[in-house]
Amino acid sequence: MDLPPFPTPRSPEEAVALQRVLSERLILEGSLEGVRRVAALDAAHKKGKPLVAVAVLYHLEKGPLFVGRGVVEETGLFPYIPGLLSFREAPAYLEALRALPEPPEALLVDGQGIAHPRRLGIAAHLGLHLDLPAVGVAKRLLYGRPQGPLPEEAGSHVPLLSPKGELLGFLYRSRRGVKPLVVSPGHRVGPWEALAFVRALPTRYRLPEPLRLAHLEAGKALKALD
Repeated sequence: MDLPPFPTPRSPEEAVALQRVLSERLILEGSLEGVRRVAALDAAHKKGKPLVAVAVLYHLEKGPLFVGRGVVEETGLFPYIPGLLSFREAPAYLEALRALPEPPEALLVDGQGIAHPRRLGIAAHLGLHLDLPAVGVAKRLLYGRPQGPLPEEAGSHVPLLSPKGELLGFLYRSRRGVKPLVVSPGHRVGPWEALAFVRALPTRYRLPEPLRLAHLEAGKALKALD
């Protein structure tokens, strides 16, 4: 895949300003109906080691097809600052996506979409950068408040709202007895459509299967560097 390079801000202040500008360009409507090839993205990093990112090309009917990997040396990483994760991890993700034999139709990212203080989490940033539909599935809540309590039943969800009452996404319980996930649209997909897409993915454990595989592959890739 021939992908454009990711911008590298010179300071955290410049990164925040860029996020505010880019968030205005997001398209938060659209459906993922008919999408079959998804790139599931996850990354792993340990102090003193490079950051490793993986892109699992996953066919929704055939399963995993290919794993692309990207590595960025620790000295080349943008500083770890909450809310600015995309500037740290995206260059490795782009390298992993370049390794895929065919382009995905959508991105499924371990991270936030618009459930982010400036509405530009890593799923939104990557989706906009590549002009691909993107959905964020995060393990922790970064921004927003649930509209109410989340039931314990598998498949239950509750809207996640901004301080102004805007819909940012959903808390979603994929399986009974597991902690909820944060599902939010990134780009070229609506909030309800993003939730419907994630709910329809095969899910044996807490994470949807494509992201679970990406998480495992990222862990193996990091361990291989030891």
